[in-house]
Amino acid sequence: MVKKALKIFGILIVILVIAVISIPLLFGGTIKDKIRYLANEHVNAKVDFADVDISLLRSFPKASVIIDELSIINFAPFEGDTLAYAKKISLDMSIKELFKGAEEAISVQKFIIDEANIAIKTDSLGNSNFDITKASEETNTTDNEEGGSFTFELDHYEINNSKLLYKDDVGKIALLMTNVNHSGDGSLSGENILLDTESSSEVSFSLDDTQYLNKNALKLDAELELDLENQRYAFKENKALVNQLPLEFEGFVQLFEKYTDVDLSFKTPTSDFKNFLAVIPEVYAKNLDGVQTTGDFSVNGVIKGKADDVYIPKMDIQIASHNASFKYPDLPKSVQNINIDTQIKNDTGLADDIYVNIGNLTFKIDQDTFAAKGSLRNITTNMIVDMAVNGTLNLANLDKAYPLELEQQLNGILKANVNTKFDMLSLEKEQYQNVKSTGTISLDKFTYASPDLPSEINIEKANVNFKPETITLDKMEVTTGKSDLAAEGTINNLMGFLFSKQDLKGNFDVTSEVFAVNDFMVAGNETTEEQTQDQTTNDALKIPSFIDATLNFDAKKVIYDNLELRNTKGSVKINDETAYLQNVTSNIFDGGLAFNGKVSTKSETPNFGMNLDLSKINIAKSFSSLELLQGLAPIAKALTGALTTQINLNGNLNNDLTPVLNSVKGNALAEILDAKVNTAQTPLLSNLDSQLNFLDLDKLNLKDIKTSLSFDDGKINVKPFDFDIEGIKITAGGSHSFDMNMDYNVSLDVPAKYLGNEVGGLLSKLSDQESKDMKVALPIGISGNFSNPKINLNTGTAVKQLTQQIIDKQKEKATGKIVDEGTKVLTDLLGGSKKDKDSTKTTTDKPEDKLKDAAKDILGGFLGKKKKKDTTGTKN
Repeated sequence: MVKKALKIFGILIVILVIAVISIPLLFGGTIKDKIRYLANEHVNAKVDFADVDISLLRSFPKASVIIDELSIINFAPFEGDTLAYAKKISLDMSIKELFKGAEEAISVQKFIIDEANIAIKTDSLGNSNFDITKASEETNTTDNEEGGSFTFELDHYEINNSKLLYKDDVGKIALLMTNVNHSGDGSLSGENILLDTESSSEVSFSLDDTQYLNKNALKLDAELELDLENQRYAFKENKALVNQLPLEFEGFVQLFEKYTDVDLSFKTPTSDFKNFLAVIPEVYAKNLDGVQTTGDFSVNGVIKGKADDVYIPKMDIQIASHNASFKYPDLPKSVQNINIDTQIKNDTGLADDIYVNIGNLTFKIDQDTFAAKGSLRNITTNMIVDMAVNGTLNLANLDKAYPLELEQQLNGILKANVNTKFDMLSLEKEQYQNVKSTGTISLDKFTYASPDLPSEINIEKANVNFKPETITLDKMEVTTGKSDLAAEGTINNLMGFLFSKQDLKGNFDVTSEVFAVNDFMVAGNETTEEQTQDQTTNDALKIPSFIDATLNFDAKKVIYDNLELRNTKGSVKINDETAYLQNVTSNIFDGGLAFNGKVSTKSETPNFGMNLDLSKINIAKSFSSLELLQGLAPIAKALTGALTTQINLNGNLNNDLTPVLNSVKGNALAEILDAKVNTAQTPLLSNLDSQLNFLDLDKLNLKDIKTSLSFDDGKINVKPFDFDIEGIKITAGGSHSFDMNMDYNVSLDVPAKYLGNEVGGLLSKLSDQESKDMKVALPIGISGNFSNPKINLNTGTAVKQLTQQIIDKQKEKATGKIVDEGTKVLTDLLGGSKKDKDSTKTTTDKPEDKLKDAAKDILGGFLGKKKKKDTTGTKN
């Protein structure tokens, strides 16, 4: 009998194992069909998932369903946006739920969501990406509104390592919750559910572009009572931690058809001043262990009232502290006499009427006391700021009393006594007449260093005076690196710069003994991979983007790269990462400079454009210092003397704001006023001098020579120009590149005798004077590069030209002799000696007589003399 019973039990076990294995295979399609059904029948979005896995072993005796990589992608107007994504969703349910059809409701007792990412958005037109539920007529929903969906009879649920974004462009609200972890255990009793929950997250919150929370830690242990029938959700015995500030709160939220009723109150459980330090984000406050405090700090608040499309709940939040102090154990100084009296209130229920009163805010470090009071009103629309600040701060004491993580050490004494009142809309519209400020701010012995700046900035003294409609900067004395400057002027929008993220605008007069441009250039934030690998590569210099100002300057000495300018005057307007230089004059290279142009670092590749006028500058000094001039005329390094030039050019800049020569485009007009040549300074002239043995180029004296140049994409074109060496006319022109390759043609109008023995025989056909006066063009081709030139003296062409000239000369001589003889004959005929004609004499056969006769016939034809008619009357 026992044996038979064991056999039956064994058979049951086998059947059970088969069932456990086969049921997921047989009914897995039910859950997949359920998800597809919900997607197709209820959602206007693209729903997708990688897989659905069903198991009876993971949560036995319940069935376990795992959905992998579930995503919901929006249609228009949020086409392609991901509304929700979850790496894994786990559901536990009764096995019987697997046998239900696709349109039947499935009841879930437990769910876990891992690594979800939810983005809820409302655009500026009021469209919401979460509005994806199909209308009732589309879904064919029956009276049972839960038909075909999931229902929940929860014992436990979790949301792990997730992220939630809520962004409302209409209300200008942005809420970001990261590292979201939430869990709850519940018990079901009719329509009432009691949940015991734990939550943690890092919260960032901004309203109307003002950041109120930035990755602030939030923890919440809440006991929630959910009255589903009346949609009333109550908070019981709840404890929260904002950063490290403990709060207790209670109350309820109840949903009605047209509004929501809110009644919440919260307070700090103790009044220890550590509560205040706990409000500060932990990354700044550090560990509060061992911090010594005196005095109190408390937060008490009530939020109560109706919320609908017009109203928000009224609120009254009190933040207070009296005669408190704190000292960190590892810091030398303490903060004392701390008093806080602040209210956040709304008495009407209208969002525009939220206001903040700062009745008293004071603290003291050593002997320095600082106090502020005022109010913020119309916070949600056009915020009105009304503040008064009075006190002294030794900036060096800040990180000695509080654990600030500063990139650099601050020093200096800040004194302020300022009253200001303005509204944010006036700042945004730059209506500065509506900004009313009075008082003074001074800064003495201030030092500031930053990795973005090449040198520490030292402000010996600076005073800012506030008047109702103007803010003036009294003489400010600054030194940094090699530079010093003194500045004074007007600041147009200090409040807009401080409170509205505007560029700092103003007009300033600046004087300086020494101004090194690189001392005021900030390093760019972006570096390439090659720059990262090469530690010697400098960061790109950037013109500060937050400055929109005009500076009129007068500097005794300006240093830019390796240039030194003296007595520099002019103005520079800085705007949009671009510096516009206007009417700049200076002394450089023993001559004068006039300059207009711009430098911009706004684009990825910095660029420039300029009109440069150099007057009577020293050629040797300028061409040894300026790489650009070296590239334009490399041969100039062999010259000593003076030069005047006008240059118009534009192009790209390197990271150190020096020109990228191959990108330069423009033109130049150069005039050599007076210069001498040293051929040893350049291989080109040295080689040319050795081949032209009839010339001594070192004796060349260049004076009043003008030439024009144009340059484009790394090539310099020189228009042909003429000059003279010891009576020999020379014409030169051609082109070269910034990499020093060249292609020039030079023609010398040389005396023929300089061509040597090759032309000796030809010249012998000429008289001594003719041989001395005969000149011929000697073409010279110059190629290669300036360090290794190739010179081609084309004497063959010169000899051919000389031969032709001599032939032409001989023809001219022969023709001239014939003409001379003819002229003599004509003279004899027309105006020679008069002799009596002897009609009886017979004509001789002398050649000259025949020539005379022929000449007579020719002259008769030329003069149109008529011949006699013959006896027959016919014409000859």
